[in-house]
Amino acid sequence: MKSRMIEKGAGSVLPLALAAALMCAGGCKTTPENVTNTLGMEFILVQPGVFLMGCSEGDMECQGDERPQHPVKISEAFYLGKFEVTQAQWTKIMGNNPSRFRGESRPVENVSWDDTQEFIRRLNALEGTTKYRLPTEAEWEYAARTGVATKFPFEAGRAGDHVWYWNNADGQTHPVGEKQPNPWGLHDMHGNVWEWVQDWYGEGYYLASLTTTPGAQVVKPKDLLSGPKIVISDPKGPVEGTGRVLRGGSWGNDLRYLRSALRNAYAPDYRSANVGFRLAISADSGWASGVKSMREEAEQSAASANDAIKEAAEPLKVPEIKAPEIKAPTLPKAGSFGK
Repeated sequence: MKSRMIEKGAGSVLPLALAAALMCAGGCKTTPENVTNTLGMEFILVQPGVFLMGCSEGDMECQGDERPQHPVKISEAFYLGKFEVTQAQWTKIMGNNPSRFRGESRPVENVSWDDTQEFIRRLNALEGTTKYRLPTEAEWEYAARTGVATKFPFEAGRAGDHVWYWNNADGQTHPVGEKQPNPWGLHDMHGNVWEWVQDWYGEGYYLASLTTTPGAQVVKPKDLLSGPKIVISDPKGPVEGTGRVLRGGSWGNDLRYLRSALRNAYAPDYRSANVGFRLAISADSGWASGVKSMREEAEQSAASANDAIKEAAEPLKVPEIKAPEIKAPTLPKAGSFGK
């Protein structure tokens, strides 16, 4: 099992035109649709498409488990959290806050992969669904790249505008959403906290997935313009392992460990102050409309409760009663006594 959570530890790997050609070949919405659940968690719809997963040849910062780079198809749209799960959201579901760096709008951290599964189980039960989950490793990298084949979806020289990492984080997490989002509107995909994903880790999984899938073949990036005949669709990682995958890097890493292709892994019970997560949802119109109705009902109920509390707090209004006018008796005139 790989364990390289490195504290304190960028270049084009494919022409942008080629990356754009690989994305949304069948057509996509240009503006992702947002959905907000009953906890106020915002989700962005990520459209399906094809991308090159892994690190490109010639990148001197590549790790062995990031090779070979290979085409992957995300065949179904999915929702991904606009932000990492916050401490306020975790506390509302779990009733505790394990984080080292406290703050309601900071990402929850110091949570294991196993902990995230209990959070997901409770959230699904709360909303009567089975849709909430962690993203797969392929979904995470697809959403992080946003159709860009470079190391980051931003200029490395302007990283401070987009990420919290070793150079600017002051040794701690920061509230979600303070840095600029990626082109799809997702915040903190790189930096702030490492994010658990669903997959078991396999050091040689990329190569194994290409050689064990019927008809699959390694396709060189220069050949992709003509289109690979077979790609790996919706990979979900090895069927078993000893570690779960983490992605994105954290406040404690330098920039090379925040690359879109970089992979990390720890045991499912591992906890650290630089490890958190974000949620994914298997998208369908029924869930979106259902959660919208639940949120509207909850908001209406809360508004009614607030009105009742406000009314109870107001002073009792007593109708004004006007007392009858009583005239003083007329005094006798002076000198009229005894007459």
